[in-house]
Amino acid sequence: MDNIEQIVFNMRKYFNGDRTKSVPFRIDALKKLKRAILENEPLIYRALKQDLGKHEYEAYLTEVGTVLHEIGFAIKHIKKWAKPESVKTPFMHFISKSRIYCEPYGVTLIISPWNYPFLLTFAPLAGAIAAGNCAVVKPSDYSPAASDVTRRIINGIFEPAYVKVLTGGRAVNQSLLEQNFDYIFFTGSPEVGKTVMAAAAKSLTPVTLELGGKSPCIVDETADIELAAKRIVWGKFLNSGQTCVAPDYVYVQKSVKELLLSGLKKHIVRFWGDAPETNPDYPKIVNEKHFLRLSALLDNGKIVIGGMVNAAENRIAPAVLTDVTWDSPVMGGEIFGPVLPVLEFEHIGEAVAAIKARPKPLALYLFTNDPQAQAVIMSRLSFGGGCVNDTVVHLATPYMPFGGVGNSGMGGYHGEYGFMTFSHRKSVLKKSNLIDINLRYPPYDKKIKTIKRFLR
Repeated sequence: MDNIEQIVFNMRKYFNGDRTKSVPFRIDALKKLKRAILENEPLIYRALKQDLGKHEYEAYLTEVGTVLHEIGFAIKHIKKWAKPESVKTPFMHFISKSRIYCEPYGVTLIISPWNYPFLLTFAPLAGAIAAGNCAVVKPSDYSPAASDVTRRIINGIFEPAYVKVLTGGRAVNQSLLEQNFDYIFFTGSPEVGKTVMAAAAKSLTPVTLELGGKSPCIVDETADIELAAKRIVWGKFLNSGQTCVAPDYVYVQKSVKELLLSGLKKHIVRFWGDAPETNPDYPKIVNEKHFLRLSALLDNGKIVIGGMVNAAENRIAPAVLTDVTWDSPVMGGEIFGPVLPVLEFEHIGEAVAAIKARPKPLALYLFTNDPQAQAVIMSRLSFGGGCVNDTVVHLATPYMPFGGVGNSGMGGYHGEYGFMTFSHRKSVLKKSNLIDINLRYPPYDKKIKTIKRFLR
């Protein structure tokens, strides 16, 4: 195992040399990264196929293409983001100027998961580089092929004291969390997120936690049911359901439940055929442990669509369950796989009350053509982000932050928000020497009335 303590020490020394604070240096680093990704595209696709069974198109749409866009967006806008921002100054500080400077935290740690091993490693790394940081990158050992390609790409273009990939299992993670980083960016489960946050608290290291949870998908009777079914099937079974923002369950109004179920079945067959578990274009479950866990959830209700298994290839056909209650094990935690429970409600208030009684989800999806229903959901429910009349696509924009709230995480990134996540916003007030008002200085007698005029 690498001498992690020495690696972090070397990075801190490198960062303190101030090279990474240069905007041209950052732009050059991002261009190198983009060029290396393009040169290694075939290896990336091969790795994602090996680890998760992803088709090249899905791999490009959800990982490679999104990362390239993220890097290109940063290259285009970084000069503006890094420029000191002038802000207003209260009259009581006359004569002064106020500015906010974005400065890098320093030596950062990025811990990424296995489900989107390329996207969820390189997207935060783009933000860290754009903000001027050094970074240790730790990909998941559950996706070994993608981790190896990530290591080859990054370690092949950057000095090890600037950006370095470390691979391995829990021992490496534990050793990394024992180091004193300036910022930690973690993507994974809430359970592991608590461990990361506890370790960071020992040195008061700030963190971003991109976690998960049971993301609801609400469908009311005013929705375009055919289109809703199509978009739910795509968002839920993308990457075989191993997506942190996938709809975890559907809450459908009773009057359109059967119509929705019919639509779900239609589009599952349309996308992957009558036997998705044998379709090589349909992604597989990452390993046997998760395959067995998900297979056991198939007994938690009535399978009305799919659910066939292919143990030899760790594939489970998209499964839709009914006769599920909140007490069913499948509703006890995030499913993170191709199992979709369908619950029903009579009135929108029932759905709101049930969702509100549980931890805040990472995403929420609402299918409706009723403005009042939309207003109720947006005003009464807290969630990381989501869509109205679509699923998943809200995270694929650099103009909005992506992140969770409460149990589903803290902090956000993408585009400028990624730059800000890895930057400390340093506030500086520059005072003129021309005038020095004595109002703030002792003695204070007879000054109280005057100061109240300024501070009320």
